[in-house]
Amino acid sequence: MYATVRPARPVHPVLLVVAHGSRDPRHAATVHALVREVRARRPELRVETGFLDFNAPSVPRVLESLEADGVREVVALPLLLTRAFHAKADIPAVLREAGARLPRLRIRQAEVLGPSPLLLDALERRLYEAGLTPADKSSTGVVLASAGSSDPEAIAVIAEIAREWRHTGWCAVRPAFASASLPRTEDAVAELRALGVRQVAVAPYVLAPGFLPDRIARGAETAGADVLAQALGPAPEVARLVVQRYTEVRRVHRLAVSA
Repeated sequence: MYATVRPARPVHPVLLVVAHGSRDPRHAATVHALVREVRARRPELRVETGFLDFNAPSVPRVLESLEADGVREVVALPLLLTRAFHAKADIPAVLREAGARLPRLRIRQAEVLGPSPLLLDALERRLYEAGLTPADKSSTGVVLASAGSSDPEAIAVIAEIAREWRHTGWCAVRPAFASASLPRTEDAVAELRALGVRQVAVAPYVLAPGFLPDRIARGAETAGADVLAQALGPAPEVARLVVQRYTEVRRVHRLAVSA
């Protein structure tokens, strides 16, 4: 009598979260905290983390390990808030090179996280955690402080997010940049003060602490901002957005393979 052989149940493509990396240990710790939040939301997924620079494991090393484990489909998700140089050049180059060396591994790159209404929700969460309440919105001006970029598309996106966020009830919202572009955080805070805004809050549009987020914080302190929010980090809305971007790739490419 022959035993019934059941076909292997398809498993989900691996989600590879691709972070930039930093010499600041808070960066990697925050990335790992976010990944834990993603795993908690989707325990059936295998979620790995790779870094472009400064931290281990590197993206190529993670991909090599996945292929050795028999994985055949990977969704690589850039842990970035805008489509700038890293999303357009660095990450695609790393993934292409790895794909050429690992022909059995099919790698799909997901879109960056922003812009998304979920990120606005995460920004508001951090502002409320810093002491504001929804009742403060009409009397509070917000500085949307990003790391900055030399990419005009990324700068335009930040400006558009500020305009969109203003329509949710805040007294005013101004973009600011820690590098590459102007205005700086302290200048945006001063502008809101000059307009007569009663209370000014700074909302860092960054995922993790580090050199540029620290510059944002110093600018907020120097200009006398009333409220400074923390980095978005492992906010539930960010974890939900990571899963959403992964799901979008699966839907487009109909990915479901056996490993």
